[in-house]
Amino acid sequence: MAGLRPSRPSAAFRAFFSYKVFASALFTLLFLAALSAFLSSSSPSHHSPTFALRRHRFLASDPLRARVDLIYRQAADHSVLANAYAAYARRLKLDSSRQLHVFEGLDDSLSDLSLRLAGTVVDDEDALRAVEKEAKDRIKFARQLVGESKEAFDTQIKIQKLRDTIFAVREQLHRAKKLGALSGSIAAGSTPKSLHCLAMRLMEERIAHPETYRHAAAAAPSDPELYHYAIFSDNIIAVSVVVNSAIKNTKEPWKHVFHVVTDPMYLAAMQVWFVRRPPTGGAKVEVRSVAEFEFLNASYSPVVRMVEGGRRDLSLLHYLRFYLPQMFPKLRRIVLLEDDVVVQKDLAGLWSVDLDGRVNGAVETCFGVFKRYNRYLNFSNPLVQRQFSSRACAWAYGVNVFDLDAWRKERLTEQFHEYQSLNEDGTLWDQSSVLPAGLATFYTTTKPLNKTWHVLGLGYNPSVSLDEIQNAVVIHFDGNMKPWLDVALNQYKHLWTKYVDTEMDFLQLCNFGL
Repeated sequence: MAGLRPSRPSAAFRAFFSYKVFASALFTLLFLAALSAFLSSSSPSHHSPTFALRRHRFLASDPLRARVDLIYRQAADHSVLANAYAAYARRLKLDSSRQLHVFEGLDDSLSDLSLRLAGTVVDDEDALRAVEKEAKDRIKFARQLVGESKEAFDTQIKIQKLRDTIFAVREQLHRAKKLGALSGSIAAGSTPKSLHCLAMRLMEERIAHPETYRHAAAAAPSDPELYHYAIFSDNIIAVSVVVNSAIKNTKEPWKHVFHVVTDPMYLAAMQVWFVRRPPTGGAKVEVRSVAEFEFLNASYSPVVRMVEGGRRDLSLLHYLRFYLPQMFPKLRRIVLLEDDVVVQKDLAGLWSVDLDGRVNGAVETCFGVFKRYNRYLNFSNPLVQRQFSSRACAWAYGVNVFDLDAWRKERLTEQFHEYQSLNEDGTLWDQSSVLPAGLATFYTTTKPLNKTWHVLGLGYNPSVSLDEIQNAVVIHFDGNMKPWLDVALNQYKHLWTKYVDTEMDFLQLCNFGL
């Protein structure tokens, strides 16, 4: 009995503790209920859209919520569609068109409707019907507008794609033309191995037999009553073709004198050629070097000054044509022949052409609006605008008759110097060609010649008329497809090769493919 007494106080303590826990839990539940009632009674009567939307998710019926979601998705989808068509209209540059403004307005209205549907609580059927009707009307209008505009927009997109394709093709063609022109200019400006070989063989001959060519530099007669021609070139075989063709097609070859001026490096080779293969019929050929004309120095000539200053795009040989009166002071008239021409008929008639007091006789090349001064001179420059007419007809170098007395009277060499100095930076015309300088220098002092005197295009145009070629006194292989190159036009090449002196033994040694 005595061992059981200590257990009674422990049981009483446990009963008291259980009662306290129960009472505490009860008071906690009552407190939470009172707090909830207080918050409910003190909440505002107007709810925020977010709170209302959350509450609506619990209180609104499921069918109404499903209909609202369906309207919202349809409005959002058609808003995206309207925005896409508006973007197409902008890309097609239809900013001022009715379709662009209509699609932009439709996009704005559908976007606004979507925002209202996302933030508005629809608690009853009547309110939902009003929203549905508004949404259906706008969606119907959107579908109708898209249906009407789809074909037109698709056509516009196809047209734009076609324009983009045409533009890309034109760019490719432009690049191909530039590359072709560059390749052609490189081919035309380069010296073929056969021509280099010929020059080296002739130089070797001159060194091996100096006594034979001691008198090769004899001066040609300067009788003004004879027919004098100037040829500026370092292409030996081309010069020989010009001389041979002129002599073979004239009735009085003894009246023709050819003044050949070449680079000092090719002087000996050129002299050896004409000593070994002299012109027939009593014609005369004089070969001189540019260096022999002492007046051509940097203090006198702006061209010499530019060349000596490092301008590699200028060739002094090409610009010698502007110094004919100084180079041949005893002559009254001279004909300039370029080294890529072939003479087919007697040139004697040029000496009876009346130039009407003008300096230059040349064949004009303009037709319609093409090949006029505005193609060669920079008419955005005020000086060019004041001095020249953009509609003036251009003419060609290749066969030119010059009245040297009239030239001296007009002081045209000094005029050339003035223009060349002003154009030192290339602002008046492109200095890669000598023609613009000639057009400027001989402006208003050029007499047009009959077109049969000079037919051009055999160095670039495969469609030159056969009748024109047959009736021409001189044919000109102007362009990059020179007859001594592999890129020559085959249908014209025989017109040049038939005047090549194939009996010259050095040609065979240098493998000329004639």
